[in-house]
Amino acid sequence: MQGATQDAPSGPGTGLPRLALALGFAGLLPQVLVVATLTLGGDAERFTALSVGYAYAALIFSFLGGLWWGLAAASGARVPNWIWFAAVGPSLIALATAWPWATGGEWPGPSLVILGLAIAGSLFVDWRMKTCGLTPAGWLALRVPLSLGLGVLTVLAGLA
Repeated sequence: MQGATQDAPSGPGTGLPRLALALGFAGLLPQVLVVATLTLGGDAERFTALSVGYAYAALIFSFLGGLWWGLAAASGARVPNWIWFAAVGPSLIALATAWPWATGGEWPGPSLVILGLAIAGSLFVDWRMKTCGLTPAGWLALRVPLSLGLGVLTVLAGLA
């Protein structure tokens, strides 16, 4: 009898379960809808789309930091100290980019651009963690398109 937790066959060339790949790429859909709304929608939907786009990017970026923390903690090995700092970075960057909104400054365009660039730049941490042996097989095969995809979409939302 096959259980609900059994891993599905790996996706081509990644070593990750197909479900992980499918859900990872499905995670880009909210930001695709935000950019589509900003491009095709009217003024009435604009602020809502920008707010949702910011919130989603900030949440996913913070989640990524949690993944880094979890990978380091689960390794059972001594990990370089920079990883712990890098793991809390996404949450702090997300909080810092919310500051203009909280204080009545210009928001959310510049915050979205900064956040999008930081998300795309997070690939450096993913790559370094791989070189330290802390990531599962296929990690970069998933992280590269997801980080670049979310980063570019978030920048586009900020520039719309």
